[in-house]
This record gives sequence, structure tokens and C-alpha cells, in this order.
Amino acid sequence: MGKINLANLKKTIYYLKRNGLRRTLSAAAERFGGTELSDYQWKPLSEAELQEQRKRSETDFSDLVFSILVPTYRTPEKYLREMIESVRNQTYIRWELILADASGDDSVRQIAETFGDSRIHYLRLKENAGIAENTNQGLKAVSGDYVGLLDHDDVLTENALYEMAERIEREKEKGVQLQMLYSDEDKCNGDRTEFYEPNLKEKFNLDLLLSNNYICHFLVMKRELIQKLKLRKEYDGAQDFDLVLRAAYELSGKEEQIAHIPKILYHWRCHTASTAENPQSKLYAYEAGRRAVQDFVFRKGWKAKVVDTEHLGFYRVIYEDDLFEMRPELGAVGGPLIHGRRIVGGRMSETGEVFYRKLPVSYSGYLHRAVLAQDAEVLDIRNMEIREELLELEEVKQLMKNYAASDKSDVVDFSMELSKIIRQAGYKLLYLPEHNKNI
Repeated sequence: MGKINLANLKKTIYYLKRNGLRRTLSAAAERFGGTELSDYQWKPLSEAELQEQRKRSETDFSDLVFSILVPTYRTPEKYLREMIESVRNQTYIRWELILADASGDDSVRQIAETFGDSRIHYLRLKENAGIAENTNQGLKAVSGDYVGLLDHDDVLTENALYEMAERIEREKEKGVQLQMLYSDEDKCNGDRTEFYEPNLKEKFNLDLLLSNNYICHFLVMKRELIQKLKLRKEYDGAQDFDLVLRAAYELSGKEEQIAHIPKILYHWRCHTASTAENPQSKLYAYEAGRRAVQDFVFRKGWKAKVVDTEHLGFYRVIYEDDLFEMRPELGAVGGPLIHGRRIVGGRMSETGEVFYRKLPVSYSGYLHRAVLAQDAEVLDIRNMEIREELLELEEVKQLMKNYAASDKSDVVDFSMELSKIIRQAGYKLLYLPEHNKNI
């Protein structure tokens, strides 16, 4: 079940004002109807597992140093201390914590000094120039191999840096130098007694990123890359989203240098002033996010407009010209198959599992992903538009001929094989929810 509390009631009222009664009733039914993650409980690693990580961290496992950068501004002492403790409790010991403080007094410095840890560095800023510029000042002081961004009232799990270091070393053995890494995350209440709404993410998915900043926390980036890109003050409120989009642009064609760690390593604290608990508190952030996506589209040279969806912080790219002409990397576009007002086909996994299967079409799914554009591994052959030149491939011609002659009972196998041929030809598959078809 969704949580029935004051914050959710406020969200429902605001949604009603924006989208009308019909959509609100459907959204409320979905939110409070329960999901497969309704019973989520965060489970920390056992002490034995943590000790094993600490032991390995103290050997020559890795010599990487992480710089954790935290812009602070009048942070409540309780939250500040818990954030610092979450860094000090890391099982990976090679780190520095940079506190870029714009509070205008000595409160943060005094609290930081009570820990007596030489790895904590306090940087007093001359003025509060906004989150982006404050972070940029902190970036000048980092010295680690990788930089991790941490909000002043959030916390890391004890294994966060260890998992990052392990993945970096593992990819290095394959000859890949990772430039950007991100993990799963969840939310917690003010006193961290409840953990909920886990964000279980996918491997790097550009089109999903253009729909929403699904990467978010915990984000780690190579020091040289983040110092080159910096944060842009004109995108304050969505400065991290803008940073990730520009990093994605920078790494176009080198997506193997972006890694997802499928473990919850970050707790996003929710209180009445936070965006997580009260989206209306930072409406400007969602507008900045839309502009950040529009900037990416402009940089790519796509003739397209980015618009808000009915869900705050989620966007849709409306292409104004032929999609295949603008995006030569795309081999096929497809969408959901609908039967009886429910999704029965569309995007599939490489093993043939249908995403959003049996979801009512009036629902948006887990984290609204069912209504967002996204890269796909497999598209349903029954609702797939293929690039013309690919239709001339003998493999494609023969497969389509065999499918036309079949009784259509093996639609999943045909979809998997066709999608594989397209991917092996060097093209991507794009799932567009608006590209739907009733069967």
C-alpha cells in the first residue's frame, strides 16, 4: 500500500489541480493499491560482511581515493552529524570529505572538528551563491580519483564506497576505465526509522534519462570529468541532472564507461522541506530539469521539444521531424500492445519477459516508467517500426517471411530474434509509450 500521510495528500491535491479528477482517481487507485515493492524493507549488511570489507579495504585491494563533496548551508546539527558519521563508517577507508559551507557562521566547522578526523576538510565559502556555484567551489578543493556527491541531510550506507571501488577495479581488469557510476537508492523518514520507495534502477538507459533523472543518487564521477563539466548555476534545483546529461553527452559512444551498481547505497532523507517529501517546495527544480533535457536535445541537433508530463519531474521529447533521420543510431521503434485495457506486450527483456505486463493502461507503473520513453533490449514484433535499410537485410527479410507464415504463437521468439539482429547490426531499440497498438 502507498503511505497515507499529509505529504501524500498534498501531492494528490496538487495533482488534481494539474490533471483533473479522472486522472487523479486513477493515479490514487494505483498509488494506494499496492505494488510488488509495497513490503520493502532495507536490510543492512551483516557485521561479518562489513568486517570482511574493512579487512579487504586495508590491504592492497585498491588504492583509489574518493572525494565526497557536500555543500552545506545551515544544516541542522542532527542531520549534519549523521551525514558525517555515514561517511566515517565506510568500510572503504580511502576517502576525504569536503564540506563546502555557505552558512555564514562557524557552526558547521565547529561540529566537523568534534570528530577529530583529518580526512574531513572544512571549506568556508565567502557567500551563498547557490547550490551549483557552492559545489563548484568545493570541486576546486577535491583531490581524489573520483568525486561522489552527497546532500547535506542524506546518508550513505556503510558499503557505498567499497562497492564503487570494487566495480571500478573489476572493470579496469577488463580494460575499461569507468567515468561515471551510480547506485540504487531509497527514501527514509527524518529519524531514519523507516525506509521506503526503493529506486531500483537500470543499466545506463539514455532515453529513460531524457524522461527523468533516474540516476540521481549515489553518483560518483571521475575527478577530471566532473571538474571539466562543473555545475551550471542556471540549472539550480536540477544541477545534478544537468551534470549527468552533459556527462552522458560527453560519453556518447563510450557508454561502457558508465556503470550501474544494483545495490541500495544511499538513503534520501525526506522531511517537509525536501523535494522528496514535498514536490511543490521546489517546482523551479522541475522546470530547470526540463530545460536541461532541452539543452541536451539542442546539443544533439535534434529538432524536438521537451514537455512536462502529468507527473512532476518527468518529461517527454516530442520529435518534430522523422525520428530515424534525426537519430541514426536507432534501428527500430516500438510501443505497448494493449488488450482489454491492459498491457500485454511491448518492451521485453532479453529473455522474453514483458515489461509492465498486465498493467492497466491508465496506470503509469513503478516510478512511472511504463509511460516513459526508454531504450529497449527487445521490442514486440507486432508493434515495431523498423528503419528502412534494415528491412533490406536478408536476415530480416527471411525472419519477417517466416513470421508472416507462422500461426503467431511464437511471437516472443520472433521478437527476440528480430531485436537481436537489429542490435547486432549496431543499432538501438527505442520504446515509446505513445506508440501503442490495440490487439
